Amino acid sequence: MKQILQNLKTGKMEVADLPCPQAGQGSVLIRTRASLISAGTERMLVEFSKANLIQKARQQPEKVRQVLDKIRTDGLVPTLEAVFRKLDEPLPLGYCNVGRVTEVGGQRSERQKSDVRCRKSEVRVDNHEPRTTNYLEDRGQGIEGLKVGDRVVSNGPHAEVVCVPRNLCAKIPDGVTDEQAAFTVLGSIALQGMRLAAPTFGEKFMVFGMGLIGLLAVRLLQANGCEVLAVDLNAERLKLAEAFGAQTVNISAGGDPVAGAMAGTGGKGVDGVLITASARTDEIMHQAAEACRKRGRIVLVGVVGLNLRRSDFYEKEITFQVSCSYGPGRYDEKYEQDGQDYPIGYVRWTEQRNFEAVLGALEAGRLRVDEMITHRYPFEEAEKAYEKIQKDSSALGVILEYGGGKEGPQITQITQKGEDDLTADERRLTQISENTIRVHQRISAAESKVTIGLIGAGNFTGAVLLPALKKTGVRFQAIASSGGVTGTHLGKKFGFEESTTDTERIFEDKEINTVFVTTRHNSHARFVMEALEAGKHVFVEKPLCMNEEELEGIKTAYQPSGIRPQTSDFRSPTSDCRHLMVGYNRRFSPHTIKIKELLAGRAEPLCMNMTVNAGIIPQDHWIHDPEVGGGRIVGEGCHFIDLMVSLTGSMVQSVSACMAGDGFAVRTDKMSIVLGFADGSVGTVNYFANGSKSYPKEMLEVFSEGRVLRMENFRITLGYGFKGFKRFRTLRQDKGHNAEVAAFVERIAAGGEALIPFEQLENVTRAGFAAVESARERQTVIL
Repeated sequence: MKQILQNLKTGKMEVADLPCPQAGQGSVLIRTRASLISAGTERMLVEFSKANLIQKARQQPEKVRQVLDKIRTDGLVPTLEAVFRKLDEPLPLGYCNVGRVTEVGGQRSERQKSDVRCRKSEVRVDNHEPRTTNYLEDRGQGIEGLKVGDRVVSNGPHAEVVCVPRNLCAKIPDGVTDEQAAFTVLGSIALQGMRLAAPTFGEKFMVFGMGLIGLLAVRLLQANGCEVLAVDLNAERLKLAEAFGAQTVNISAGGDPVAGAMAGTGGKGVDGVLITASARTDEIMHQAAEACRKRGRIVLVGVVGLNLRRSDFYEKEITFQVSCSYGPGRYDEKYEQDGQDYPIGYVRWTEQRNFEAVLGALEAGRLRVDEMITHRYPFEEAEKAYEKIQKDSSALGVILEYGGGKEGPQITQITQKGEDDLTADERRLTQISENTIRVHQRISAAESKVTIGLIGAGNFTGAVLLPALKKTGVRFQAIASSGGVTGTHLGKKFGFEESTTDTERIFEDKEINTVFVTTRHNSHARFVMEALEAGKHVFVEKPLCMNEEELEGIKTAYQPSGIRPQTSDFRSPTSDCRHLMVGYNRRFSPHTIKIKELLAGRAEPLCMNMTVNAGIIPQDHWIHDPEVGGGRIVGEGCHFIDLMVSLTGSMVQSVSACMAGDGFAVRTDKMSIVLGFADGSVGTVNYFANGSKSYPKEMLEVFSEGRVLRMENFRITLGYGFKGFKRFRTLRQDKGHNAEVAAFVERIAAGGEALIPFEQLENVTRAGFAAVESARERQTVIL
């Protein structure tokens, strides 16, 4: 399929080839029929992307402050690399989508819920055979009220196929056309601003800014029985507002909004102001306050300067509020991604109910939008449409039309042919199947003994893992991501042959002998077991799994009897067994290796203290969700347990932990963990999320036989009491990622024992579970 992407670094916009997304739990797959370009927002993004770095910084002062904080903690070079990497990520454009449902994410059966190995569910599409749906997310609910063939509106991007959570789409009434429905999302933004202003019948309102949202706000206020004063610089937009029945003030012609408000209200001032404009000046807020009556209301829907003058608000006791997008539920992952609706008795108007209200107004004729449509373009000519909104101020409602609305794009299957058998036209095709595209031409499979399939395309994958893998000379076969955008971007950047949204393709591909898993924590165990059962080597980012049941499932799959051997000669690695590796990189750091060298030959147990200044993560972040992230001790603290296991060469036998008391929104990320080891060593992990960013993030102290080693941030290690050793320093922070990946790849290619014995992986995982249990039960846990 094709989708419109914007590169914020280069300013380039492209209609890119991507694999179709798949309908996960609680979401629907939609074949697009039409989409609306939000001229104001999308023009701003395109212009921002074309600005130089200095101009970008001036437009985003909050981001500059974040960058400066990161420089102080991480250093200049790593920070700049992170900034450029972020700017280089493709940004999907658009959020006003209309189409037909082609697939509904099913609700799992009780058998599926209890079987952590289950990965498939069947969804029937039209009258065809059931198609297999693969879920990259393992949570959510089935969808009520939506079925295949329904016409729906959503906040999906400009793409031929979109996947949208159920609470972000609404069914379109029969009396509403596709083009009219495309205004639903923008109408909901205007409607939410109006709801916050709480207009009553007969009140007088000013709307500042006559873009699409402003014009929609005018119509909605009028439908609510209000008189409206429209303010803008664009005479053509004001003529349209006048045609709707609003009074107008043209600032570019010398009009004064405050004088207009006073003239239209007998000198009393308007009851409220909706600001839908986009400007950097603070003058709009000042004028809005001056135009209000005593105890008037101002609601900011757009983006303007907010250096407020106290006197403007003090004397009149004016109320000011900022409106959040489409309404309650926006940016709440539980609502948007997990489908947990707010009870209507307590939250009458959620974002989805706002969608439905706008559609109802369109159907009843109370909201008319046809006059706002100024241009129409075929989706294939999207670049012309964006040129239009940048160069022509008369461009207002720009509709993209999708010719594949009913049948969808035709896909030529080429997977049955060898590379040498393809015609010239077939070689140019990028679409291998609906959910897989070719990113780079195939290379000879014999060029590498290690062929990679990667599941997950997040920040860590692009910033750390793939650069490390690139240095090893492995063959990059396929990368899988849930939406296809980031996976395809990384696939192009690092040389993958295929990008897919179907993880089954990776498990079933006989040319792939090694699978890397970097998805969210709740899917780690499932993908590890599937890869092992498919006969692959596995590298999974921490944690290995999230509970005892998953750990037992992995143990079963890892046993020789549970491994299906590869069949092709060139793909069979020289190892006699499948390797399972967890991304415990710190044991591969040169600082860890140096410490082990200095302590070699010790005759006494070690006493260790690890202080982790972890930094705060918001309470609603997925890492804190016990069903998704498992918490920071299970998800991150395991790193430091493994580090101590590596240093001692001994297993954890007992765990005693204590977490902070009441008074914190999250307590489990402020914990002291005491570990007892089989060789008599003792280690304490102080994992605290309430420290200062200016303090070192990770510090290790090791006490042994009258000597002390102190390592700070994997940058410098100091020795006390050692003969001939005082310090060891690396040019940059080195947590061992490169060495870890290189060693894993070399072990697969050359054969040999596992880099980390499974018994240690199991022990570290259980110790993480035990730490949380100990802190909650307030008792020591014996492993």
